Amino acid sequence: MPYTVAVTWTAKEGEEDAVAVALERLREPTLAEDGVLTWIPHRDPENPRIFFIFEQYADAGAYAAHTETEHFQRDGAGDAMPRLAERKREFYEPF
Repeated sequence: MPYTVAVTWTAKEGEEDAVAVALERLREPTLAEDGVLTWIPHRDPENPRIFFIFEQYADAGAYAAHTETEHFQRDGAGDAMPRLAERKREFYEPF
């Protein structure tokens, strides 16, 4: 059963375009990972500082593996996250 992660990021003022670029760099390598079922970044059309990322993985282990990848460490944790004013993650499992 899929393991779902709902992520909401709010970029610091003036950092929103750099966050969008980092998410674009993450898209292709993330979707190529084993265990990644869905990874779709979204941007709020009314507030371009707010991003929502809908992620589904084969299981919690696949999510954990994703967070250890070179591209996540470089583009997510290393580039995008320091540009955030706020970061929220929610984890869901089907019942």
